Amino acid sequence: MRRHRPPNDRGTVEDAPEGHAEGQQRLKITRLRLSGFKSFVDATELNIEPGKSGVVGPNGCGKSNLVEALRWVMGENSPKSMRGTGMDDVIFGGTGNRPQRNMAEVALVLDNRERKAPAAFNDRDELEVSRRIEREAGSVYRINGREVRARDVQILFADASTGAHSPALVRQGQIGELIAAKPRNRRMLLEEAAGISGLHTRRHEAELRLKAAETNLTRVHDLLQQLEGQLAGLKRQARQASRYRNLSGDIRTTEARLLAGRWEASAQSIGEAQAALNKAGARVTESTQRTSHTSQAESTASEALPPLRDAEARAGAALHRLTVERDMLESEAKRANDDIERLTRLVEQTQSDLQRESERLSDAAAALERITAEEASLKSDSESAAARIEQAQAHLDERREALKLCETELDAATSQQADVQARRGALARMIEESRQMLGRLAGD
Repeated sequence: MRRHRPPNDRGTVEDAPEGHAEGQQRLKITRLRLSGFKSFVDATELNIEPGKSGVVGPNGCGKSNLVEALRWVMGENSPKSMRGTGMDDVIFGGTGNRPQRNMAEVALVLDNRERKAPAAFNDRDELEVSRRIEREAGSVYRINGREVRARDVQILFADASTGAHSPALVRQGQIGELIAAKPRNRRMLLEEAAGISGLHTRRHEAELRLKAAETNLTRVHDLLQQLEGQLAGLKRQARQASRYRNLSGDIRTTEARLLAGRWEASAQSIGEAQAALNKAGARVTESTQRTSHTSQAESTASEALPPLRDAEARAGAALHRLTVERDMLESEAKRANDDIERLTRLVEQTQSDLQRESERLSDAAAALERITAEEASLKSDSESAAARIEQAQAHLDERREALKLCETELDAATSQQADVQARRGALARMIEESRQMLGRLAGD
């Protein structure tokens, strides 16, 4: 298959492998299927018929994407070679009319009727090599539906003198690079044209395996040295175990003798303990007798205890009664003191009134003397003076009556105070007797 660009596309030509390889091509490409790969959002299948095939179209129609699909399915792992910053860029990124895809897949069908494929995949007439990538999940290679490594796919195409980096896939500017290439790069081109690039790949794979085998041999040597060290340790432990068995026999014999000595000492201790037990039994018997006497005394005391408890209950009741009476007497004494204070204030007030009335009586007597002295001079004032005298005499009589009433009240208050003092003395004596009785009861 060969793709030609129009003349205005910088005058470059990109070539792809033909459907029928010429000379060294062992496997023939028959079909190419794309789904979600770059601009091929829908499933697209391209049949490559015998002879030469070409793809012609305007710029941006996806011609380069076909070549990149071939390189990608053959094992290309460089995003820059796929014109992207990451391998996920090969998945359709979406447009204004269609959403982006999360998966891209490219499948390449090879004709293997001549059985030129590697032995692991040489059981069918057709080989389907596919590569599937999911966004942010990596890609998976399959050959005839069986998952394989990327290295297996690269070796398959290297044996067919092609591959992702094969000069048979000519990109833009590669012709100029080949002209100016170094001899080493030209040698690669010639080796692939001669069909021996697969041998170099397999040699590199074999070298890696030999290196891994050498690493494993070195590791085995290290393990052998480690095991030798462990073997020496185990021999030393075996000698120690043999010595331990010999010492264990001696230890058991010594322990048997020690246990026999301990048994004799224990037998003697048992005899001494039996004697001490007999003495302790005698002391227990004596203690039991003393305990029985003590129990009898306790029963006698228990029999005498109920009358004492009754007496205590009666004394408690009497104490409670006397306490109640004392509280009542204290309350009565408090009331009597309040009455005494009230009567004392009343007596003081009465005495004050009596003194005031006495002063007023003295004033009235003085006024009466003045009136008597003036009576002679006032007789001339007949009716008027007589009325004033009578009025003064009546006022004087009223004051005398009030004085007598106050004296009567004072006598009554004095007698009441004497009664209260007598009751107070009697209550004090009763309280003192109650306290003495409480003291006796407390002593009992």
